[in-house]
Amino acid sequence: MPSDPHQLLLFDIDGVIRDVAGSYRRALQATVEHYSNWRPSPSQIDDLKGEGRWNNDWDASLELLKRHGSPLPERNALIAVFSGFYFGGDPEDSPESWTGFIGDEPLLVNASLFETLHSLGWAWGFVSGAEPPSARFVLEQRLGLNAPPLIAMGDAPDKPDPTGLRQMSESLLTSSEATTVAYLGDTVADVQTVIRARAEQPERTWISLAVAPPHLHAHPVERRAYEQRLMEAGADHILSSTMAVTEWLESAAQR
Repeated sequence: MPSDPHQLLLFDIDGVIRDVAGSYRRALQATVEHYSNWRPSPSQIDDLKGEGRWNNDWDASLELLKRHGSPLPERNALIAVFSGFYFGGDPEDSPESWTGFIGDEPLLVNASLFETLHSLGWAWGFVSGAEPPSARFVLEQRLGLNAPPLIAMGDAPDKPDPTGLRQMSESLLTSSEATTVAYLGDTVADVQTVIRARAEQPERTWISLAVAPPHLHAHPVERRAYEQRLMEAGADHILSSTMAVTEWLESAAQR
């Protein structure tokens, strides 16, 4: 990390660092189907996420069941079913023992991205609603990052509450100069988190960067509609991919 940073780039994880269409979203679909014999489509999940209130996939599963008119299971029971699909084992056990959908998560970045951010003078970290074992697995074991700054599920209230974003910025930004915090996410809730942080801490410059989740990249019409929703929610910039953030940072430095 830069020794006295005054620029911070924070990342969501799901849909930004890794593609979760075949894991978290698949577990959501499978969990809903387990209780209702109805499998929500990707577009139905996108529409729900587009409301900005359903960042937590357990709550999203319950909400989809409710809207479908299905009997609602007890929340802890649903969490256990979801975890069985996603981890396929005890989340606290060694990742080598997991047999669930977590094994089907293509990475959307490589470790060199974070070296580039450092060279550009940006500190970085992660604020995600992912479960801590899952988040640490992708960041530490798959990307090889050493003790990356991370706020995950349970460390702060769910987005769009900006507490996690603010806590991470307070932790990593030690400069007494004017500071900038950019957050890159893929949902309306991510955008709203930045907007709320801006209202609560206007002395900092808060920037909402957004990217469409990878399952939409091969579907131009649906992708444009999704990106339009992100813009309407207040995103400052739409990126073509997570790796394209370095191009945005370089262009911003020239302004």
